[in-house]
Amino acid sequence: MSTVENQLEDLQTTIEDEVPNDITITEVRYEGPELVIYTRDPKRFASDGDLVRQLASQLRKRITVRPDPASLSRAEEAREQVLDVIPDEAGVTDLDFHVDTGEVVIEAEKPGMVIGRHGTTLREITQETGWTPEVVRTPPIESSTVKNVRNFLKQERNERRDILERIGRQIHREEMSDDQWVRITTLGCCREVGRASFILSTPETRVLVDCGDKPGSEDEVPYLQVPEALGSGANSLDAVVLTHAHLDHSALIPLLFKYGYDGPIYTTEPTRDLMGLLTLDYLDVAAKEGRAPPYESEMVREAIKHTIPLEYGDVTDIAPDIKLTFHNAGHILGSSISHFHIGDGLYNVAFSGDIHYDDTRLFNGAVNDFPRVETLVLESTYGGRNDYQTDQEDSERKLKHVIKNTLERDGKVVIPAFAVGRSQEIMLVLEEAMREGEIPTVPVHLDGMIWEATAIHTTYPEYLRDDLRERIFHDDANPFLADQFNHIDGGEDERQEVADDGPCIVLSTSGMMEGGPIMSWLEHLGSEEDSTLVFVGYQAEGTLGSRIQSGRREIPIGGRNGRGSSLTLDMDVETVDGFSGHADRQGLENFVRTMNPRPEKVLCVHGDERSTQDLSSALYHDFNMRTFAPKNLETFRFI
Repeated sequence: MSTVENQLEDLQTTIEDEVPNDITITEVRYEGPELVIYTRDPKRFASDGDLVRQLASQLRKRITVRPDPASLSRAEEAREQVLDVIPDEAGVTDLDFHVDTGEVVIEAEKPGMVIGRHGTTLREITQETGWTPEVVRTPPIESSTVKNVRNFLKQERNERRDILERIGRQIHREEMSDDQWVRITTLGCCREVGRASFILSTPETRVLVDCGDKPGSEDEVPYLQVPEALGSGANSLDAVVLTHAHLDHSALIPLLFKYGYDGPIYTTEPTRDLMGLLTLDYLDVAAKEGRAPPYESEMVREAIKHTIPLEYGDVTDIAPDIKLTFHNAGHILGSSISHFHIGDGLYNVAFSGDIHYDDTRLFNGAVNDFPRVETLVLESTYGGRNDYQTDQEDSERKLKHVIKNTLERDGKVVIPAFAVGRSQEIMLVLEEAMREGEIPTVPVHLDGMIWEATAIHTTYPEYLRDDLRERIFHDDANPFLADQFNHIDGGEDERQEVADDGPCIVLSTSGMMEGGPIMSWLEHLGSEEDSTLVFVGYQAEGTLGSRIQSGRREIPIGGRNGRGSSLTLDMDVETVDGFSGHADRQGLENFVRTMNPRPEKVLCVHGDERSTQDLSSALYHDFNMRTFAPKNLETFRFI
């Protein structure tokens, strides 16, 4: 009998000793990081609200209780009972029963009313029916991405259970090494912005953190083929952790499955959905530009199938010697600071991903309250000595001034924006400014993936700033449903109609002007002297956005990197700082300053050479800690 089988047998014995005698346990198994208990008496479990919590505390495991399939009532009968328990105001839109696991997936407009205070309604559902309820939100704005992901995972449910069981056994395997060390190897985004990727390794485990592309470059990818990464095979990795969905962190995650990886991806639920949206678009853009895509769409589906979503604050075993906890990074929807607790109190490492320290209209600021962090891997995008962003109120005031002036001369405002994060931030500013009469109410056209990304935001309001979440819960107050927002879904014909019409605002991808519908808007409006192009997000070195921002006015169109024709940009060009999803120099310093305790070491990454070195030097002098501005392919050993 294997070590894992012995573990499960011992766990079942312990559970049987702890639960009341009239509860029968039929099976105990691992599914990913969770311990799943099957019982013939789910109603008895549900009647004692503290029982599962006590078991989880004693066993130090995440526990799910499911009914033994033999004990289930018929789905048709259970359907009526479930609907009788749930208040009508919850707005149930679908019930999906799964006999193999005894779960009923309840989709509702107001999940909180299905859950009930401290889970009372969920327990009542199990007490009445014996089925285990799982609750998901009906998107307030219909999202094809959310719908497709949910349908796909439903279709792949049986295979996914097999994957989770295999992962669970791998997580809970016996530790084989007596050595103790922790290493980080940099595979990308050091002294540069983009292609974020790191290997966190111990004698027992190897974890890949992020795997992104580099904006403005077709061939600079993470150094995945080195021995520390995939040099000995993709399945030498125990886990992949994705901090957030932006392509410079996520674009090449599906490539791992092309190389043979078959393990878990840990991220948040909205990040999983956004990763699917952005990577599929990444492939689409490559095809339209005549470039060979690095992987097929099937690999995106494999990535989604292997994703294990975690919520902020959940402490989760991902390997025999590593626990992972996600914390809000304040950057984009679902973005996470990844905190790794290694060994039995041996060492703690946190990867910031991309962070925004202060609150924004969309998100609460980044969390930096960790029990322990010996080493912090910190982004440095705006870490330069003079990288201080404009105050948010000043930024909004300037944006409204630029928009008002442009509209008053009958021009159009074109804003290249990232589909995820900055677009929704700008939408909130525009909705309020028009509602308050600060700028004229004109159509706001959303092109590219912006509308779909917005729909995903409204699906997961629990990840948004508190007051915004409350507004979304009420249809008449949902700012994203304001009448002036128009989804461009008619292609070039609709763009031409907008160009021929009166004053308006256009938000369009891509945010760094590296392809996408923004190029079409330049063709339609670039020669209009009364119109304005407004940059509100970071423009990485080498991108077209960066070149325009620096004064270039001859713009290549109809081809990438200058291939094809060009146009002269006659519209005004403005930059409004302060809307970035990244902390500026002061925010980064404040993030470290307010950590208690502060880390012993900081690796400054994800910034150009000047930014990483400036931030590294400042943190060393201000806080007397060891700091580094590593290059790619460096390895750091700790303890």
